[in-house]
Amino acid sequence: MNTPQPTSGTPEEHGDRYLAITHEVVNQPPPLENYNLYEQDIALQKAVHREGAGKAESDLKAFGALAGSAATIDLGFRANNNKPVLNTHDRFGHRIDEVDFHPSYHELMGIAFESGLHSSPWTNPGKGAHVTRAAKYYMHSQVEAAHCCPVTMTFAAMPSIRKQPELAALWESRILANSYDSRNVPDSQKSSVTIGMAMTEKQGGSDVRSNSTLAYPVGAKGPGQAYELVGHKWFVSAPMCDAFLVLAQTPGGLSCFLMPRWRPDGTKNPWQIQRLKNKMGNVANASSEVELRGALAWMIGEEGRGVPTIIEMVAMTRFDCMIGSSAGMRQAVAQATHHCRHRSAFGNRLIDQPLMQNVLADLALENEAALAYTLRIARALDSQDQEHERLLARLATPVGKYWICKRTPNHAYEAMECIGGSGVMEDCIMPRLFRESPVNAIWEGSGNVQCLDTLRAIQKEPETLDAFFLEAAKAKGADRRFDQFLAQLQNDFADISDFQYRARNLVDRLALVMQASLLLRNGDKSVADAFCASRLQSNGGMNYGNLPSGIDAAAIIKRATPVVG
Repeated sequence: MNTPQPTSGTPEEHGDRYLAITHEVVNQPPPLENYNLYEQDIALQKAVHREGAGKAESDLKAFGALAGSAATIDLGFRANNNKPVLNTHDRFGHRIDEVDFHPSYHELMGIAFESGLHSSPWTNPGKGAHVTRAAKYYMHSQVEAAHCCPVTMTFAAMPSIRKQPELAALWESRILANSYDSRNVPDSQKSSVTIGMAMTEKQGGSDVRSNSTLAYPVGAKGPGQAYELVGHKWFVSAPMCDAFLVLAQTPGGLSCFLMPRWRPDGTKNPWQIQRLKNKMGNVANASSEVELRGALAWMIGEEGRGVPTIIEMVAMTRFDCMIGSSAGMRQAVAQATHHCRHRSAFGNRLIDQPLMQNVLADLALENEAALAYTLRIARALDSQDQEHERLLARLATPVGKYWICKRTPNHAYEAMECIGGSGVMEDCIMPRLFRESPVNAIWEGSGNVQCLDTLRAIQKEPETLDAFFLEAAKAKGADRRFDQFLAQLQNDFADISDFQYRARNLVDRLALVMQASLLLRNGDKSVADAFCASRLQSNGGMNYGNLPSGIDAAAIIKRATPVVG
């Protein structure tokens, strides 16, 4: 039955009909969905071509359309609205240690693995391989970041596992298979597997050399041989992975092991999940505490060289932290600029109001600088046969992981504030981005650990700092503010006797000088100018929205805004 609509007269004349019509919904943005994450990201397109992956253009466009579809975005919300659940035993009392995920989690994992986000640089190495994979990961992580943890670990495990050829021969083809098998069955029954990592313990955290888990040889000792592990691990992400790289003590010192979830005879390996972590963010992914009760594992690398062996994996996970945090920034910018493009207040669209322009442009600057840095390191990973690229990646990875991940939490908050009250609601992606924002800064080594690793790299190979400054200096002469900043920073590195005390300041500036160099050499002119003016000169603060006058904020915002609806 259609309700008659009043056309004129007073409330008294129309009676109760006015009670059914409260308002018309206006001045609200359309949902940011069914858009192409690649085609609507100019900075990403430019960086992909600049860093040598232009040949992947059509593939990236197709992936961008998939990542931006309403159906894929919905998977991210569903995975986060349904936390994983631990079942330690089946109904008959058998120990199963099984984590039950919502089907949306498995669908997202399927997309990632079928798209080669865990494998492509290893199966098809060469120019642009890491850059292409990083670009896809950048888009996929914007949809849902938590499930990317096992994707990253499987990807990152290959350099470490390849240190033990006989184990690599058994596992590599299944690790690199572009398919996903979520079944809780022995790995011998699977054509594709996932790999996790178990390093930290209660008493040590990042200080893994204080680990107390012990490894006992089953027969012969040494690399490639079987051991049984007894101890605990305080933080095991993705406990449903098919195997894990684990650190344990031997008479020769801390060593690295590959520990499968099942024994070769098909029986359950005796490692037991105590509980799942109750995390503030990253909720779609399960993280756990486990006890190892004689779990069978095989030594990888030399005895007593566990940290150098597993650090190959850690370096790659740190790189993915950079991608993931940059991606979080990009999605925050996309949400904020999309909202402000459609929303009006005080007589003008928000995107046209000067103070909002200052904030939005500043957020866009941070994201583009983070992306430029990250994809430059991806190119370095594609060229590890070149000494300059190897040295650059060694130093620039902890520097970038420290800075980009640390800049993300306040970035997420500011983007949320641009949206206002609606941005705090759980049916908006912003609360999830905000809760996710501190994770990468803490995982895989917190800020202080990254600073100390920077110092370790410089002390062990002073050439890493030379390579870093050589790369940054390629922008000399493009901007006097940059030249002055670089000169002062190089001068401050003349004496690093108290580096540990000054480390954060020095690493902050290493990150800034590299980001500025990359933007000056390769980026948009308005972006580079604004970055140098706001990051390399003191202008009243580093909070977002402190861009000085004279910046072309409108151009920066236009470059960063997805045009949807």
